[in-house]
Amino acid sequence: MDENQGEPEVGRIREAAEAADWAAVREQLTERPESEDRTWLITAVAETANVENWIPQAVEAEPGSALPLLVAGARHVNWGWEARTGARAQHVSREQFQVFHNRLRTAEKWLYAAAEREPEWVSPWYFLQMSGRGLQAGQTVARRRFEAAVRRHPHHLGAHQQHLQQLCDKWGGSHEEMHAFANRAVRDAPAGSMLGQLVALAHIEQWLALDSGADAEYLGQPEVTASLTEAAERSIWHEDFAYEQGWLQVYNTFAMAFSLTGDRELAKPCFEGTDGIITRFPWYYLDADPATAYRENRAAAR
Repeated sequence: MDENQGEPEVGRIREAAEAADWAAVREQLTERPESEDRTWLITAVAETANVENWIPQAVEAEPGSALPLLVAGARHVNWGWEARTGARAQHVSREQFQVFHNRLRTAEKWLYAAAEREPEWVSPWYFLQMSGRGLQAGQTVARRRFEAAVRRHPHHLGAHQQHLQQLCDKWGGSHEEMHAFANRAVRDAPAGSMLGQLVALAHIEQWLALDSGADAEYLGQPEVTASLTEAAERSIWHEDFAYEQGWLQVYNTFAMAFSLTGDRELAKPCFEGTDGIITRFPWYYLDADPATAYRENRAAAR
């Protein structure tokens, strides 16, 4: 199990954030171009506890800088979702929702301020997709924020992942919209793009939405295997596959998707591609201990 998803830089910046070392955090962020790479690193900081306690001082100390605003906004997005938890809405209390929304509103103020100061940056729009979904800003606003992100970085994996979530049935979209978006994104992306993951995620999301029995029946359809195979051939199985930030999660996602369909021969090369390194997402959908889910399904694929 690798919380850093095979990227040592993620572990280093998380350690700096845990130590409240803004200088070290800032140095690592400024070394990366404002793209997918930096978004991944900011996400690691945003997921770190107690960042909300010291990042306001960094914002105050650098009044002309967009970077501390961006980090503050990103942390408040994650901090908000922590308050809400991953439970279904009917299991979230009114008090939790109030804290959730208050933190997201604060996040949006900081993220918009960062976007205004650095209009070419993609990361503010990535995190605004997450806050907008939590605040139920609606599909029109969600689409505009996604479009703002991809205008700056056309094949940004994180931005596409967030918009796929927005198009899920559970967030006011539909299975048809979700699959259409995933297929279109893969078709329009260069061969070898990590965006092939979207097709696998869409099938996993529909499987999650179905009742027991219907879920297995859905994934057992030959057209689902054909869809996953085509996406893998344009992504992880393509000779030009881009081993960029997030590649390990993409391999793990295909391994899980093919395992769920029962296509063990197709799952095997996906597991081999992970080199035994497990990412929490998406295996936690199967077990609270993702490593257990990974090991059981990898054993079945041998």
